[in-house]
Amino acid sequence: MANNAKLLTGEEIEIKLGIIPNWERVGNAIRCYKKLENFMACLKFANKVGALAEEMDHHPDILIHKYRSVTLTLTTHDAGGLTSLDFELARQIDAIPA
Repeated sequence: MANNAKLLTGEEIEIKLGIIPNWERVGNAIRCYKKLENFMACLKFANKVGALAEEMDHHPDILIHKYRSVTLTLTTHDAGGLTSLDFELARQIDAIPA
């Protein structure tokens, strides 16, 4: 799916970031930080994100740290930056109950 993805312009990225306020741009990626109840909550959340990612065939970097924090980073590696896929997956991730 990512092979056909078109890189977004800076203006398009800024507009899309306005729709997903929990995310920030970091270079050619977007990142979100979530603080959860405990380590098990982080694992459950990461598994839910993983299931969404598999459905979309678009996979984020997932980092569990400080035993109750999760950092997610999205970019479309095949395209070399941000595409609509990143923002669609971010939107779906935001809909997961924490």
